[in-house]
Amino acid sequence: MTTETLTSFRLFRAFKSRNYSLYFAGQSVSLIGTWMQRTAVSWVIYSLTHSTLMLGVTLFASLFPSFLFSLIGGVVSDRYNRYKVLLITQIASLVQAGLLAILILLNHYQVWEIIGLSVLLGIINAFDVPARQSLVYEMVDDKRDLPNALALNSSMVNLSRIVGPALAGLVLEGLGDGVCFLLNALSFVAVIASLLMMRLAKFIKKEHKKDVFGELKEGFAYIKRTPSIAFVLVMLALVGLMVLPFNTLIAYYAKDVFKGTASTFGVIDSFIGLGAFSGAIFLASQKAGANLKKILFINTLVFGTGLILFSHAHIYGLALAFATIAGFGMMSQITVSSTLIQTTVEPDMRGRVISFYVMAFFGMQPLGGLLVGVVSKWIGPADTLMCEGIAALLIGLLHWRYLRREKLKHAADLVLKEEEHPLQTV
Repeated sequence: MTTETLTSFRLFRAFKSRNYSLYFAGQSVSLIGTWMQRTAVSWVIYSLTHSTLMLGVTLFASLFPSFLFSLIGGVVSDRYNRYKVLLITQIASLVQAGLLAILILLNHYQVWEIIGLSVLLGIINAFDVPARQSLVYEMVDDKRDLPNALALNSSMVNLSRIVGPALAGLVLEGLGDGVCFLLNALSFVAVIASLLMMRLAKFIKKEHKKDVFGELKEGFAYIKRTPSIAFVLVMLALVGLMVLPFNTLIAYYAKDVFKGTASTFGVIDSFIGLGAFSGAIFLASQKAGANLKKILFINTLVFGTGLILFSHAHIYGLALAFATIAGFGMMSQITVSSTLIQTTVEPDMRGRVISFYVMAFFGMQPLGGLLVGVVSKWIGPADTLMCEGIAALLIGLLHWRYLRREKLKHAADLVLKEEEHPLQTV
């Protein structure tokens, strides 16, 4: 199937942009390696410690540094050449993955060493994500295709979540954990190569009269006076704190509930990815102007329902079906939130606003991971996961209340406009 044939379908229209097509191809390979490493890290940590609390600590270590440094990363993305920033962060990620692979292959490692390298990756991601998310806008030639490009990004992430964990399970059992980490390191070569092949517009350096803190303050003020963006960020932060850390408990279900192996862990994660991939394809197929806020509200309820059903499932087949439902709902929390921000924010504020998005996403999850670890010790992993599902339903109701108020406000504005400019009758 040629590129022309692909782009003739609404689903793939963003592939008309050469730079985006290259980015998509490179990231597809790299993300499979990333999910292989994530699966391997969780399995290695749980195998060493048999502690759900340590799974939460590991998640905290990998994500909380992104929360601490993401605002600076957003300023760097707005002040400097985003392409060069992204190239540097991808090379740094290659080095981090290589060090982790060497450590595991030497078979002489401790938990704190894995956590330490996870912290390093979190710092790298604080600069990588704002630059990468902002650069996607520049990769797409026709800006009307941006929502489609972001939805395809999510499809790519979630397809890799299907392939990566399943492949990781096979590699962990057949070749060992060291090979899993080595394959992730090699996968970064693909994305670095795709970046080097791009032809982007020449970077024009702008004069910045304010210092870093001044620009951070400016970004925060912009969010305060843009309620639609502020609401999306608050909702994402709540979901990140109370719902998204559910994945820290998957290793417990694979090993203790279903008495499985690394492959079982990979399969459950893959079915979550299958649901999320299906949701992303659904989003990518939507017409321009689709009501994304309504989709986000409905899928938050779907997310919570899937988690509640999965939490106490003891039949493996049913558990996989419920995991798929949860994955479908989970997709919107990240993809729709990012799309609403990217299509609303002013270009000069894009990096800084995305850094607040990174804070909401990467900052709340590690805190939530610790919370899940502590609560699971108190009431048990199954009831903890059920509580996360209930939290999603409550957040969905908050979203419904906001949408209703927004609709009533819009109706009131129309009435006021008609009163100020009554129709002239002949």
